[in-house]
This record gives sequence, structure tokens and C-alpha cells, in this order.
Amino acid sequence: MPTINPYINFNGNAEEAFTFYRSVFGGEFGKITRFKDIAGPHSHVGEHEAEKILRITLPIGNTMLIANDVPEAMGRVNEQENRSKIAVTAESRDEAERIVNGLSAGGEVEMPLGESPWGSFFAMFRDKYGIEWTVEYASKASSSPRV
Repeated sequence: MPTINPYINFNGNAEEAFTFYRSVFGGEFGKITRFKDIAGPHSHVGEHEAEKILRITLPIGNTMLIANDVPEAMGRVNEQENRSKIAVTAESRDEAERIVNGLSAGGEVEMPLGESPWGSFFAMFRDKYGIEWTVEYASKASSSPRV
């Protein structure tokens, strides 16, 4: 079965955001590639962007969170207009609380952590980098097969 890995674009703060995400989820970054690593005659990135992230990965469970900084020449990413969400399924209620409390710090909570109409423990929020998340925990007793 395929694996889906969220890929996020940032406006020059991908490394800062991923350091924050690592503080919540733990783990270690995969190889970090910077724009300076691909510098050459065909590179369209200025020297002032050399340290920005071309690709960074953070393994989380069986998936990979991936990101990059968008070069200024390509225009700014407007995270506030992005209505896509990264969905996290927690293994326990305590883990759901820890993740929500960590990721939502400095952000905006749209739906506080609590019982959902479909019977799970659920929260929805935007982190301080403008990325939207959902966190859910469904106990074995309350979960039903997902379709």
C-alpha cells in the first residue's frame, strides 16, 4: 500500500518550523539539503538564499514530514489561505493532548481538543507558522472501520 507524506512549503523559515515540529514529535531530521548545495550556473537562487532549505525531512511514525523554503523568485507562499490540513492520529489520549498542546502553542485553535460528533477525541488548529493540523485519538471501543 502506498504511503502518503505531507510536503509543506515555507517562506524561509522551514528549518525553524521543523525544529519546532521535532520538539513536539521527537526524532531526528533526515538529510538537510540547502540551496547552496545545488549552486551552479543553472541555479536561480541568489546568494542571500543559499542557507535556505531545499529539502528537510522528519520521520514521524511510518511517514515522513517533508518541507522546503520557496525561493523569492517563485513568489511568497500564503499559508493563511491554505485550507489543507495535516492529520495526526495519536495512539492515546495523553499523546493527543501532548501533540495538540505542543503544536498549537503560539497558533490559533479552531476546534479545541474534545469529543467529536463521530466519537473520537479531536482538535483542529493552525500552528504559529500558519500550517493547519488535526489531531485525533479514537479508542478501540469508540473507533469504527474507516472507509
